[in-house]
Parts: sequence; C-alpha cells; structure tokens
Amino acid sequence: MTTTVTVPGVESPVPTGLLVGGEWRAASAGGTFDVLDPADGSVLAQVADGTTDDVTAAVDAAAAALPGFAATAPRKRSEMLRKAFEILVERGEEFARLMSAENGKALPDARAELTYAAEFFRWFAEEAVRIDGDYRVAPAGGTRTVVTHQPVGVCLLVTPWNFPAAMLTRKLGPAIAAGCTSVVKPAEDTPLTALLLAQVLAEAGVPDGVVNVVPTMNAEDVVATAMADPRTRKVSFTGSTEVGKILLKQAADQVLVSSMELGGNAPFIVCEDADLDAAVDGAMLAKMRNGGEACTAANRFYVQAGVAAEFAEKLAARMGAMTVGRGTDEGVTLGPLVNEETVAKVDRIVRSTVESGAHAVTGGTRPEGAGFFYPPTVLVDVPADAAAMTEETFGPVAPIATFDTDEQMLALANSTPFGLVAYVYTRDLARGLRLAEALESGMVGINRGVVSDPAAPFGGVKQSGLGREGGHEGIGEYLTTKYVSFPL
Repeated sequence: MTTTVTVPGVESPVPTGLLVGGEWRAASAGGTFDVLDPADGSVLAQVADGTTDDVTAAVDAAAAALPGFAATAPRKRSEMLRKAFEILVERGEEFARLMSAENGKALPDARAELTYAAEFFRWFAEEAVRIDGDYRVAPAGGTRTVVTHQPVGVCLLVTPWNFPAAMLTRKLGPAIAAGCTSVVKPAEDTPLTALLLAQVLAEAGVPDGVVNVVPTMNAEDVVATAMADPRTRKVSFTGSTEVGKILLKQAADQVLVSSMELGGNAPFIVCEDADLDAAVDGAMLAKMRNGGEACTAANRFYVQAGVAAEFAEKLAARMGAMTVGRGTDEGVTLGPLVNEETVAKVDRIVRSTVESGAHAVTGGTRPEGAGFFYPPTVLVDVPADAAAMTEETFGPVAPIATFDTDEQMLALANSTPFGLVAYVYTRDLARGLRLAEALESGMVGINRGVVSDPAAPFGGVKQSGLGREGGHEGIGEYLTTKYVSFPL
C-alpha cells in the first residue's frame, strides 16, 4: 500500500500507514480499510488495518521509549508541546479541511475544533513544568516525608470520530507533559486526522516511540490485546457508555488506571425569566455545534410553560435557516452526519418520538439521495418517555418539553443514568446556582451554550464517566504518586 494520500484542500500528503516506533509502515497482514466521504459515501482514502500483532509492536515501541522519555526534563517536554501548538495553528486550515472531509462537519465547526484542539497542547505545555511534590516533617518527628509524581507509564488512548483532533490532543497533551508514552487507536471513521497529528508531533521533536498510532477495523481485539499487555498501565477512552463498561471490565484484569469520558444526555433548561434571545443563541451552540454529534450536545430541552411556544418558534426559525450541504463547501453550516449507522439512528429516534405524540416544527424527515444527511429538526409536545428524551440522539434534533416548577424540572433532568453536562438559562443568578448544585452532572453552563475549556476539568458523573480531562486535574490522570520516607 502507499503510505500517504492526497485529500482535496489539504496541502500536505496525509499518512495512511501505521506509526510504530517512529516508522510509517503497512499493517503486518497487509490489510487496509476504506475511509468514506460522508457527503456522498465515496472512498476518501485507504488506511492500514492494524492487527493484534501490530498493536503489540506498538506497545513494544512505547515501552522501549518510556525510560528515556520519562527522564526528559519537563521544560523539554513543554517545548515539544509548545512547538506542536504553533504548527497546528499555522496549519489550522489544512487540518480543518481534513476533518471536514473525513468527518462531514461544516468548516466553521472544523475550524473551531482545530483552535480548541491546539489549545490543549499549549495548556499542557504550561502544566508540564508545574508538576508539584511535597516535603514535610512527619507528625511524630524524626522522619521526613517526600511526595513526588511520576509518569504512569505506557498509555492506551482510544479516541472517537466526532472530534478527531480535540479528543486526541486532550489525551496526548497531558500524556506527553507527564512523560508517558502512548499507543493511539483512532476511530475507524476518522483516522486521517490522528495520523497527520502524529506527524506534527514528530516535527515538533517528540521522540520515536513516544506516540504510536494503530488504526484498525478490529477494534475489539486490538484494544483487548493492548490492555492485556502487562506493560500497558493506563487506558483513556472517549466514546459510548456501552463500550466504556466493557473496557472497565477488561481494565480490571490488569488493574489499569482508567479514564472514561462516556455518553451524555444533557438537559437544556430555559426558565421563564430567561433572556430568550440569549437562550436561543446558547441553544444553537449547545445543540448544533458539530451537527449535534457531541457528548455535550443539548439532548433534552425543558422550557418553562409560559415561554415554551415563543422559544420553540425562535429556535425553529434559527435551525430551519441553516445551510445544509457538503461540509467542505464554504457557506455550509450543517454537514452530513458521519456514517449510515448514525443517520439511521437519528431517523429512528425522530420517527419513534413523533409516533409517541410529538410533532415537528421544522425538519423531521430524512432526505433522499446520497450522503448521510439529516435536516435540523425541532420537536414540540414531546412526552417525557419519548425516545428523543431518553436516548442520546447524536444529531441535529431538538426535542422540547415543558415544565411548571423547578422541582418538576429537576426530577425530569436528573431522571437519567447519565450526568455529563447541563445548561441553565435564567436571569436570576441565585436560581441558576441553586439549579447548578441540584443538577446531577459533572459540568453546568449557566447562560452559556459551551462549557468545554482546556483550562477546566472536563468530565461527568454517574454513567457519563470517570476522571477528568483538561485543567490542572488533567495531567494528574497521567501521573502516579510516590512517597519516600527517610530519617533525619
């Protein structure tokens, strides 16, 4: 197989092989798989299909590189990440067009993701030199306690297709800053971004073997092989709760340090005293960023009865005015969904919800023709137990239900096994803070439609995951604590 492909709009050749120990190579069995263009279903590229032997070779490379990289001065690791940040910013349009081509997202979303993704490298470049420790006198006297933090070791990083750059930099940034080495298994729908990103890290001076990338269509066996290897010490996964539970069971066998960023079912709450125009602006961000294909996407809208009709009308007008088309085309604000499975799921959820009594104000019907498109859809009169309220839709669908009291709304909002993020719109700050404390979620946006920030700890409660990514907490997920005691 060739080891690069040319993608329209992307100046540099994009790697299509495995990256193992600094070497681009074909899969050991010689297999490849197709990466499809979501706009028309055509083949965009053929990528090496890694095997269990390939992932073992990647763990070999990561384990061999670990002692030297762990001993690297923090400032040197910091400078690698800073250089990678600068390269990403310089080549931002190139990455945006690549993400749009393989993921389908509209260019404005892809450009925003690249900016967000690059910022993780800058943030963790700064965190690399601030890994702290402690020295203190033992309470009983006579001894001293020294606490240090060391890299956890070889990390397996499993990333999703919806944010192919940001979900990887959010993991690689702290891993590199901490002195860990990694094996990356990118999503089969969007491996090209991960492969090009790995090339950037090499250009930034990251040593061979520190970052290894193994795309594969056999994720189940490849990931299980890496997790069963005793040299692997951590797994970080972003994806569905269903898969996360499987990985946690596998992690138990090796007692792996585990970070899990899993599914969401975010409530978007509009109180009667809210600024409705601001709430609609926030809803467009919370719902339509990345076409709704985000774990943080507003999935359930609870609007106080007195303003529900006006809010629905305003939101439907905004969503209905979006321009749907190929994500790489300028002027498009909503591209196709990533694959047939995703668009079929969205279509099923909408049909089921309408059958349960809801009706569509705008959208609601999958268009005919090629590509994985679904129109912006607003549903009203949605029953609390409808599919759109209980399942994570992962598409451009806004189901609206009403509430009368805060107590009623909180019961509805918290009636889910998930707890990643919630959004609240109200002019009453005290009310907003009361609701934020009562909502069972790891993050809450008050009068904000986006909560993600590289400088803040991202993560959920309940079945939305374990651990935090970003913020000061993010690097701690890649460090282990060592205590040394000695007499004086």
